[in-house]
Amino acid sequence: MPREFRIGLTPPDWLVRNLRPQPAPVNWAAVARASIAMSLPLAIGLAAGRPELGALASMGALNGVIGDTADAYRMRVITIGIPQLTGAAGVILGQLVFGQGWYAVAVVTGVALVSGMISTIGAVASVSGLLLLLNCVVGAGLPLPHPWWLAPLLMTGGGLLVLALALLAWPLRAGVPERASVANAYRRVADLLAACGDEDRYITARFDVTRSLNQAYDLILGHRARHHGRSEELTRLLAQLNATVPIIEAAPAVHLTGRPLPPQVPEAVRELAGAVETGDTARLRPPGLPLALTETERAVDHALRHTAEVVTSPSVDPRGIDERTVALHVRTARAARDAMLSAGSWRYGLRLAVCIGIAQALVSLVPVPRSYWVALTITFVLKPDFGSVFSRALLRALGTVVGLVVAAAVLAEVPIGWWDVPVMMLLAPLVPALTPRGYGFQTAAITPVILLVSDILNRQGTGLLLPRLLDSLMGCGIALVAGYLLWPESWHTRVGDRLADAVEDTAAYVATAFATGTDPALRARMRRRLYRDLSTIRTEFQRALTEPPPTGRRAAAWWPLVVAVERIVDATTAARVRVHHGAPPPSSAEIDQVVRQLGELAEGVREADTLVAFPTHLTGPAGSVLEPVRQEVAAARAIATPH
Repeated sequence: MPREFRIGLTPPDWLVRNLRPQPAPVNWAAVARASIAMSLPLAIGLAAGRPELGALASMGALNGVIGDTADAYRMRVITIGIPQLTGAAGVILGQLVFGQGWYAVAVVTGVALVSGMISTIGAVASVSGLLLLLNCVVGAGLPLPHPWWLAPLLMTGGGLLVLALALLAWPLRAGVPERASVANAYRRVADLLAACGDEDRYITARFDVTRSLNQAYDLILGHRARHHGRSEELTRLLAQLNATVPIIEAAPAVHLTGRPLPPQVPEAVRELAGAVETGDTARLRPPGLPLALTETERAVDHALRHTAEVVTSPSVDPRGIDERTVALHVRTARAARDAMLSAGSWRYGLRLAVCIGIAQALVSLVPVPRSYWVALTITFVLKPDFGSVFSRALLRALGTVVGLVVAAAVLAEVPIGWWDVPVMMLLAPLVPALTPRGYGFQTAAITPVILLVSDILNRQGTGLLLPRLLDSLMGCGIALVAGYLLWPESWHTRVGDRLADAVEDTAAYVATAFATGTDPALRARMRRRLYRDLSTIRTEFQRALTEPPPTGRRAAAWWPLVVAVERIVDATTAARVRVHHGAPPPSSAEIDQVVRQLGELAEGVREADTLVAFPTHLTGPAGSVLEPVRQEVAAARAIATPH
């Protein structure tokens, strides 16, 4: 009979959450690109008798692999190409101060400040800031070959090789990633309809719908902002994506009835998804739906028929499409201005600069055998969009240990030379394969790759292992102390403030949903923005749970209210759908009462460190469409701090 662990030996929940791998499919195309892009430069360098130059190009290819995340081909030019340019600038700045003592400390610290500030702008800026600082640290810490332009040229060339491989199929698969993204949103909507009436499944499906819609809208709208002139294909896809809105709005009304939909309904949406993905909509049959009798059934029936009409229409009227896309250069200038004026941007930049300054001073001024890996470790650990600093420091240390075990076997058994090429072909694919699993897995995959490249440059063999472990542990320690413990904001979750903002936006949504003459597109945008914000709050909540007590415990107390606010938004959407399909609209007094109660709830959430119960008195006609909304608001205000 197996023995159970004593309570004292049971690992804490926050540690288990940190170590648990995230479920994610393997992007086999990215795996193949990583293998080719990182091994080919090594082979060319060996053939030319300059393996160190091939190693530099492979290091640049690793930078490209890190940024190889977009699906749309035009967006890959941006997401992979632009970070390579900032990386080249980082290498040049680092080389200028190599071995310059305090000058190196000042320049690398200044670059860290800039890197941290631009990293808060968005995904592409985040990777660009990462490579700017990483390559600056490498240039300031390694003796690179002369002339000065050779190293940035090789590293940029390695990154652009990844881009070239990523664009090979563009002529044959143009538009395929965009169609697949919209089709995926349709399938998630079908899952949402199939989950109606089942509370647990419905919550998960609604979160998946929000995430898939965010990805699809970001992909298509971002593509249109870069596309010169009107693209009929993108206009059609955006119309098809917008056509899911009535179905999504009808789903909460169905769910509140507690009765599941007939299986023909979600199956009809899945058939639409298949037609969208293949682009073959001419042979799509009209959806075979059961007779609609109630307000909710009519809402679903009308929504599905409208969506099928949009999908099968041979042409799209562009006048019905939201054209609010902004040119890339305008958005770039706006984002840069916002970063310069943002207190959060400066705060993060200063945190990163302080830590990098300490690390660089240690590397440059103290006569001990330390390397640029200290600053590299801090750069990865302190990334603002990569998760909890504490958990990343922990996972960095654990991942480095695992990676060093693999690297030890490689450096001890594989002779320097042509054998490095097949070894790199096997190790490089692990980076894109394991990165989605979590930061610890990514670190374990990257560590032997970088050590193999470093060994080609320095010829130190297994002598690299212990210094790299010490460097990583020192970097984690500096990040934890100077970038985490010394900043009080690290000890508090931001879920409360963001949730208060969401409650205020919910109050505005309730007021707008039943206002006469309101543009339906405005209501849809407000609802989608609310769900996007609530999705971000869920992500922030999950991140906070990986923090040790008391931060994780405080965050857990907010979870019931997160769910309650989502239910209020659902109930409001369901009420609006019922009114649209024949139910009597609520009175202005009812609406004002709910809006006032939500405003008071938002104010209380913003001012409270912990949740406290709020008394509430909500009354109204029993048969009103707002009755479910009133019940959800009362439940939200009755939530108290768990003991």
